[in-house]
Amino acid sequence: MGRRYLIAGNWKCNGTLAENEERIKVFNEAGAIPENVDVALCVPSIHIPMVLSKVRKEITVGAQDCGSNDGNGAYTGEVGAHQIKDIGCTWVIIGHSERREGFGMAGEPVELCAEKTKVAIKNGLKVMFCIGEKKEERESGVTMEVCAKQMAPLAKAIEAKDWESIAIAYEPVWAIGTGLTATPEMAQETHKSIRTWVSENVSPEVAEAVRIQYGGSMKGANAKELLAQPDIDGGLIGGASLKADFFNVVNGIP
Repeated sequence: MGRRYLIAGNWKCNGTLAENEERIKVFNEAGAIPENVDVALCVPSIHIPMVLSKVRKEITVGAQDCGSNDGNGAYTGEVGAHQIKDIGCTWVIIGHSERREGFGMAGEPVELCAEKTKVAIKNGLKVMFCIGEKKEERESGVTMEVCAKQMAPLAKAIEAKDWESIAIAYEPVWAIGTGLTATPEMAQETHKSIRTWVSENVSPEVAEAVRIQYGGSMKGANAKELLAQPDIDGGLIGGASLKADFFNVVNGIP
């Protein structure tokens, strides 16, 4: 058996109850999900209970972040991994570039992203661990150096068996929400380099098994070509996951 595809929607800070109910209705009526693909929706924490109660069981639900706290305590405003698991979620996104960079707050350093991942896995969650370079870093030819710097603390923080609970989401920052997309060949080259890094720094077995998603303006119109690449195992979808087009991505699976 090869790696199963993982198509996940990241709703970011979007949606009212009424809007989300309509989205869920569209997704629930979108037809059968291919047998070789897992589908997940990572939604704002305030809407997790509603989505869990209404989305069809073939679609798992996740959060977009979690705290580094391993249990209850005085962490005002945080949502702990243990709480995300307890409410019924399967996944959590960690290290998204928007959080690494910060928006009106300090960005999250690589060590914090690794610690959050360790805590999330300990509490029974699966993690979509985001990495990726900025436009100037791509143009300077240091894409893999940037990705390696983001992954290195993770490789030190967790055990080899923990990688069963991780998908790596490669998201070139310059392609997130911009309409720009890496060509299939460009994305494949980076995905292959990421898999080689995992082979050399974790193990060949983990490298062969780990799923590497592409994120960065993936949508129905370009999904099929991207997903046909041998080292692209799915997508972390932003804007298109708020529309019926999300299932055009799901149905673009080879």
